[in-house]
Amino acid sequence: MLNDFYNSMLIKEKGISKYFNQKTLVDGISFDSKKEANRYKELKLREKAKEIKDIQIHPRFLIWQGFTDREGKKYQPINYEADFKYLEKKQVKGRMIWVEVVEDVKGMKTEIYKLKKKMFLSTYNQYQFREI
Repeated sequence: MLNDFYNSMLIKEKGISKYFNQKTLVDGISFDSKKEANRYKELKLREKAKEIKDIQIHPRFLIWQGFTDREGKKYQPINYEADFKYLEKKQVKGRMIWVEVVEDVKGMKTEIYKLKKKMFLSTYNQYQFREI
C-alpha cells in the first residue's frame, strides 16, 4: 500500500504517465505511446504500398446511448475510441476486396478497456478487430 502511494506521488511529481507510456508526436499528430506512434508509421508505409487505405486516427464509436433516468438525472453516452481504423485489401474467393479494420495498440489492458471492447464487438461486428 505504501508502495502504491509512493508510485502515485512519483507519477504526479515527475509528470510520468500512469502506465509509463510516453506521448509521441509524428506528422503533427500526438500519440499516447511510442508503440502507438510506431504502429502509425507502419500503417503509413502499408498505405504507401497500397495494401491499406483511408487511415483514421482515434475514431470514436458510440457503444451506449446517453439517457435520462426517472428522477431526471442525465447520463452521458459511452464511446469507444480505437487507435486506428482503415480499409485493408484482402483476397476472398479469388477476388480482391476491401475489409474494414479497427485496431487498438495496447500495452496495458485495463478493466474499463476490456468492458468497452466487449461492448464494441457486440455492437460493431462488421469490423475486423485487432489488438496490437
